[in-house]
Amino acid sequence: MTDPWIFLAGCEGRGGLAAAAEAASAGRDPLSVIEAGIRPVEADPAIATVGMGGAPNLLGELEFDAALMRGSDRRSGAVAAVRQVPHPITLARRVLEDLPHEILAGEGATRFAMECGLQAEMRPLEHVRRKWKAWLGRHGLPESPEALRDTALSPACRKSAHPDIARGTTVLIVRDPRGGMAVGTSTSGWAWKYPGRLGDSPICGAGFFADDRHGACACTHTGEMSIRAGSARLLVSLLARGLELEEACRETLRDLGALQGGYLGPLILHAMDREGRTCVMANTLEGTDRRYWLQTGEGVPEDRVPLVPAQGH
Repeated sequence: MTDPWIFLAGCEGRGGLAAAAEAASAGRDPLSVIEAGIRPVEADPAIATVGMGGAPNLLGELEFDAALMRGSDRRSGAVAAVRQVPHPITLARRVLEDLPHEILAGEGATRFAMECGLQAEMRPLEHVRRKWKAWLGRHGLPESPEALRDTALSPACRKSAHPDIARGTTVLIVRDPRGGMAVGTSTSGWAWKYPGRLGDSPICGAGFFADDRHGACACTHTGEMSIRAGSARLLVSLLARGLELEEACRETLRDLGALQGGYLGPLILHAMDREGRTCVMANTLEGTDRRYWLQTGEGVPEDRVPLVPAQGH
């Protein structure tokens, strides 16, 4: 009996599972399934942490991070702090396929998007822009972009460091019937962030990692922590050492628990081992989303992945 496709999506990713399943049914490869599954999330204006509906930086500009990785050869493609790109996951795929690099950032990533014909004018949605201006006003900052460019932003950036603000990534892990794995991420990042801030989402080994021999992992929420700890790569390395999936998640969170100083907050691991078993685990249940979506084959996605607290991390 042939194994089914397996899809594990973060809370925001349910809207892309049908497209991912359709791509899988059409015989597409894992990277194509990842791209197909994330694009609808990026295009959904109701999702406030990704793509069209995303939150801007302190200057009112949308900056996106996205990445995908293929587990068969551990190739990745990523873009960071890219602007004017409706589908950064597609641009990340072009980095993987068209360039000898693994990641492009800032103006270079935006230039590459223009070369690929993927650039389009993007502004925060009006209700998001009103929220941004209101936040600036509450913190004594000018509300015009021109005045902001001559204003010190670092004090305001610290004020935006709040669990209800500093989070939000869509993640998707897939496994095909032959055991081929891939992982993808996409986000508009920390709301009201300092311009140019990168989270873990575009950083291989921090926010994502896939290796067909052992498994895959993607992280959400406080990316500053998983960058410091290399959490996605650590989890897959623990699987390679023979740990069971749930214990590998717990050990990864114990490692995060040893961090001191810097910005600390909630972090969620989404993990799948090479057999297709899944686990979603958080260092705390406070300030975290609690809906994670597992789908096998072409079935209806079910809210069936429990968010497991890491005891004693």
